Amino acid sequence: MTSLASTIAAEIQPIRHSSIPAKVGLALVLAALADWLFYGERIGLSLTLFAIAIACVSALFNHATLDLRRAMIGAAILVAGLVPAVEELNMLSFLILTMALVIALLIATNPETTGLAERARALRNLVLFGPFRFFPDALQIFNMSAFTRGIALWLLPAALGTVFVALFAAANPVIEQWVSLLNPKLFFEYVSIPRVLFWAMMLALVWPFIHVRWRRKTVVTATVRDVAVPPPLPPVVSAEFLGPSTIMRSLILFNLLFAAQSILDGIYLWGHVALPANMTYAAYAHRGAYPLIATALLAAAFVLAAMRPGGAAEKSTVIRPLVYLWVGQNVLLVASSILRLDLYVDIYMLTYWRIAAFIWMGLVALGLILIVARIVLNRSNRWLVGANLIALTIVLYTASLVNFDAFIADYNLTHSSEMSGKGLTIDANYLLTLGPQALPALGKIISLRGGDYCLARRRDRLVETQRLDMAWRAWGFRSWRLQRRLDAEAKSQPGNQPAG
Repeated sequence: MTSLASTIAAEIQPIRHSSIPAKVGLALVLAALADWLFYGERIGLSLTLFAIAIACVSALFNHATLDLRRAMIGAAILVAGLVPAVEELNMLSFLILTMALVIALLIATNPETTGLAERARALRNLVLFGPFRFFPDALQIFNMSAFTRGIALWLLPAALGTVFVALFAAANPVIEQWVSLLNPKLFFEYVSIPRVLFWAMMLALVWPFIHVRWRRKTVVTATVRDVAVPPPLPPVVSAEFLGPSTIMRSLILFNLLFAAQSILDGIYLWGHVALPANMTYAAYAHRGAYPLIATALLAAAFVLAAMRPGGAAEKSTVIRPLVYLWVGQNVLLVASSILRLDLYVDIYMLTYWRIAAFIWMGLVALGLILIVARIVLNRSNRWLVGANLIALTIVLYTASLVNFDAFIADYNLTHSSEMSGKGLTIDANYLLTLGPQALPALGKIISLRGGDYCLARRRDRLVETQRLDMAWRAWGFRSWRLQRRLDAEAKSQPGNQPAG
């Protein structure tokens, strides 16, 4: 069975087309329109206008494949998808508009897909692989083979290296200062790394609607001469875009970038060395956990695409050690992210989202280790997916047995200024949202505050909820254990001791 990496490579490989330069030009126009409509602005009707612009440009370049009936059906679906976004733009109307746009494109430009499964598969390929086709396809505008080969070799390392630098700058104020010093001030008054990334994202998103590519059904005939053969790939681009030379250059560059971030974390985060002037340790430690996790996930995706089973890169004695070193640095980045989040929790208390972040980071680290195990053991991507699913199942099952409500309430009480003398004042309002499991902690808070009447009245509502939970229809072992704890605490109160 074709591996996941092979499928990805087949979906994003470029196809020669004479209209590529014009399409790239229109994609840049749409990206400029998106910059004017969205960047730094509140989004509303502008999203509807942009969707209409995409539809018009798509119809312009794909008119040869349209017929009146399918075009009318697609237009009707698009109009229906625009209505909720015009009424009010929210997450639901955004999803409806997005689905209407891709479904209209499918119906209007791909008459070969008839069944539900085929259409779902085509939409999946469009959404998952379409945005990754822009840069390989855009390379076809170059005709000089040497120049094209150089671009093909360095495009992926440079593009991903820029993304990694941007993520490191978001996560590390020291690197952010370095980046600001390296770039001319006048230039970055108009162009910034976030804006460049915004343009790149817009180009990738609009490209599938401009340069429409659907996987065609294979037609088998009696003679070889009649079989439809796709046009050959540009030899340089197909060989170099994700070939061993590109992968080796990428890994060398990425290892150097990650080493800089790891050294800085080792100095400032783990070693507690004095930071540069005008920068606090809290600003360094409490920033960047999530950008670093995004970096690790992007690195994992690159390793999976580059080290496809049986490929030349996987067999290389030079590339394999570079991959192991890079994955090891990513695991170290995840450990730094966990430490950053732990320091953040020490100051700003524990919440459900922060517990979920700890669990998620642990799964990311395990996934990186499993990637190395897949390469070392020469396993397939199916084995890797199965191992990750087993780990996820174990974690979710274990989490279902943990009383997070009580754990959060007790942790926040123990680390609050009322109990420990340092940190923040406990947020009683948040504890009330945790439900009856927070009752023991709330009782201690009321005692520490000398009988807070307002908080005691709100606590009584949770007591009533707990009483209802003890009815046999609503009974749960966790609620029963809580009731035993509450009864034991009530008996230990001085006023409830039996007379001597």
